[in-house]
Amino acid sequence: METTLQGVGVSHGVAIGEVRRMGTAVLEPPAKSVPAQEAPREQERARQAVEAVAADLLARGNLAGGEAQAVLEAQALMARDPELAADVNRRINVGSSAERAVYDAFASYRELLAGAGEYMAGRVADLDDVRNRIVARLLGVPMPGVPDSDEPYVLLARDLAPADTALLDPSLVLGFVTEEGGPTSHSAILARALGVPAVVALAGAVELAEGTVVAVDGSTGEVFVAPSAERRAELARRAEERRVALAAATGPGATSDGHKVPLLANIGGPGDLPAVLEAGAEGVGLFRTEFLFLDDAAAAPSKDKQIAAYREVLEAFPGGRVVVRVLDAGADKPLGFLTPADEPNPALGVRGLRSLLDHPEVLRTQLEALAEAARGLPVYLAVMAPMVADRQDAAAFAEACREAGLRAKFGAMVEIPSAALRARSILQEVEFLSLGTNDLAQYTFAADRQVGSVARLQDPWQPALLDLIALAAEAARAEGKSCGVCGEAASDPLLACVLTGLGVTSLSMGAAALAYVRAALAGHTLAQCERAAAAARAADSAADARRAARTVLSGE
Repeated sequence: METTLQGVGVSHGVAIGEVRRMGTAVLEPPAKSVPAQEAPREQERARQAVEAVAADLLARGNLAGGEAQAVLEAQALMARDPELAADVNRRINVGSSAERAVYDAFASYRELLAGAGEYMAGRVADLDDVRNRIVARLLGVPMPGVPDSDEPYVLLARDLAPADTALLDPSLVLGFVTEEGGPTSHSAILARALGVPAVVALAGAVELAEGTVVAVDGSTGEVFVAPSAERRAELARRAEERRVALAAATGPGATSDGHKVPLLANIGGPGDLPAVLEAGAEGVGLFRTEFLFLDDAAAAPSKDKQIAAYREVLEAFPGGRVVVRVLDAGADKPLGFLTPADEPNPALGVRGLRSLLDHPEVLRTQLEALAEAARGLPVYLAVMAPMVADRQDAAAFAEACREAGLRAKFGAMVEIPSAALRARSILQEVEFLSLGTNDLAQYTFAADRQVGSVARLQDPWQPALLDLIALAAEAARAEGKSCGVCGEAASDPLLACVLTGLGVTSLSMGAAALAYVRAALAGHTLAQCERAAAAARAADSAADARRAARTVLSGE
């Protein structure tokens, strides 16, 4: 008999197939005493295993490119953490085996993360994956991961590690369902980049039996267990309607009555360019520059290396707009040469622009590299700072841009509620705003984006979040300036219409979402979008806001 489960849809599309479970996690290694004379050998075993896992993560990142590469490089840094290595060696010196020392050292570090505030606690899943891979190598057992199968299937897991999500084969993995995670978790972001239908935060997902047939709707978050013939036909009809709408929508982003909404792409480096150009991106709304800084946690990349990477991206959009975010380090992206190692809660500490203002030479080098990369190119360059809290932050960033000789538009990201509340003040110093809805939701609701139990508060449809977006957009309109959205909210076609109705002037997203958003906008007038936005803001929950907007836009 068909039953319906409700999770959070994070990647569009419909998948129907048999369930296959994720490989089981590594078992806890036995505690056994190792003679002192064998300690050097055990320490070398541990070192080799760590290095092999780090190299594997980096290799997977190089293959995957884009978002996945940055995430996996961060995991490799976890594996090579010198404090963890010192703890492993200490444990081996007092009698632990290599595998037990790794397990216990990671457990100790895990407790520190879990107690360091919700933002860092959300990185525990990534840490666990690194631990499991190292221990599996030391024990000589198969790595936990995606099951082998000759037939396409729906992947089921408690959570998906980035290393597994990054290299999913869309020809075999029809879609995936996880019990943990949220709409802006690493797995959700990578699923959208791959174009694989996905539902996360589905309570009881791991209880589904192997081989059960399910239908996954990544747009609505519904998972139908043992779907009926009628249900399958309905889902096939929905999928066909989406396909037709996608094929019909081409050209620049605009509503059906001609209100222009530029559709831009989020990229992590030059490797993402082919996909975004093929998807018809009108420019880049968020160029994350962290990928350049993750190769070496001990030092910033040279100016020449930065110039080469920036110029490759700028050359790809002659006459187009490219918005570059300066280095956003700290919290879940620590860099040894830049971010403090002993903060009690890094998510609420020195991160983003705060780190750069504490290290002005790093900011100056990056801005000078951008100035040199853009020289002589017919490109509309904009540069923005992450984690701007107030007018003082915005003024400091704008002054740094001017001192570096940067001929570009200077902007501020709105990721902290104070920036949305005082947006008009910030716009006295900069020329545009860009809303990072992932962090804005996180800080508004004190709800970490990686923690499945608070996923409802990370939902970008939360009316309080829509209120903050409206405040920022209204401030920009009053000042005659622009206010875009570059967070994951922009990739939701229905929400994209609402954002347009709130006054947002551009939308930036992963390449896979561009066609869906373009089609949604093309199917509605600006007035409809405005009515949908008003209806969503009048609701008292994310679910009600979504329902109200859908009712307005569908004309039901």
